[in-house]
Amino acid sequence: MEYRRLGRSGLQLSELSFGTWITFGNQIPYATAKNLFVAAYDAGVNFFDNAEVYAHGESERVMGRILSEVGWSRDSYTVSSKVFFGAGGKLPTQRGLHRKHVVEACHQALERLRVDYLDLYFCHRPDKATPIDETVWTMHQLIMQGKILYWGTSEWSAEEIMDAQRVADQHHLIGPTMEQPQYNLLHREKMESEFLRLFERIGLGTTIWSPLASGILTNKYRDGLREDFRLNRDELSWLKDRNVVEEKLAIAGRLADLAAELSITPAQLGIAWCLKNPHVSTVMLGATRVEQLHENLKSAEAVALLTPEVMERIEGIVGNKPVLAPY
Repeated sequence: MEYRRLGRSGLQLSELSFGTWITFGNQIPYATAKNLFVAAYDAGVNFFDNAEVYAHGESERVMGRILSEVGWSRDSYTVSSKVFFGAGGKLPTQRGLHRKHVVEACHQALERLRVDYLDLYFCHRPDKATPIDETVWTMHQLIMQGKILYWGTSEWSAEEIMDAQRVADQHHLIGPTMEQPQYNLLHREKMESEFLRLFERIGLGTTIWSPLASGILTNKYRDGLREDFRLNRDELSWLKDRNVVEEKLAIAGRLADLAAELSITPAQLGIAWCLKNPHVSTVMLGATRVEQLHENLKSAEAVALLTPEVMERIEGIVGNKPVLAPY
């Protein structure tokens, strides 16, 4: 396992990490979750991602139970949580990025995860109802209190992140260190165009999610969606409607043919392609089976196969290279 700096920070994360969205506390039994967690750690993964909203907090409870049972040294791994959507409460005090919810959500995540501090804490979405100054000050204060070590954003625009950085600079506060965007062969605009100025100006790190476009790039949907596929879940209907379309399935099929030529799986091709981007700090993997996780962890070995000629063939297949955003 190779390790990459999280932007300009000194923190090094494993280039492949493990996320628990949908699976932990929801889709798979506890024993499977623990086996996946241990398999990832044994392979050198040192970053495990979570959020308050995942399974309404149950995902963090599962992770906390695992961490308490395995007994790993706290300095050997990093964990995250995210704040915005809440853990199921519907009151205005139970969601958003205002000081009350950010602080209380942090304390609740610490309790569920059974840790004394969060390594990474993400603002899960921008909050138009809360002044950005309030959120930046709150994150800074949580760092000063030792409750979190780094804070960042998820699915924010470049303009919103720069607004947060300007507040931090103005008041000599700690600004956002990382962003968690979706990034894959079918979803490239932010990472390859909109965020370029952030990489240059503030050294933003990235913990990218959905490297396989919700499974589309594995080519497993070529014959339709079986009943047991997770995209059939009601809460993921928006992902199914966006991704399970003829054009994207056709692209996935052609990429799978290229992967076969390289003697790797379609999943390994998609993940390795993400790793080729130097602005990617870590690629978050999800899995429901240990065998699936082991296969995807081998993706780093496939990066060397993606020569300039192969990368050009990939561009010819996807045909969606972003146009650079004006500065």
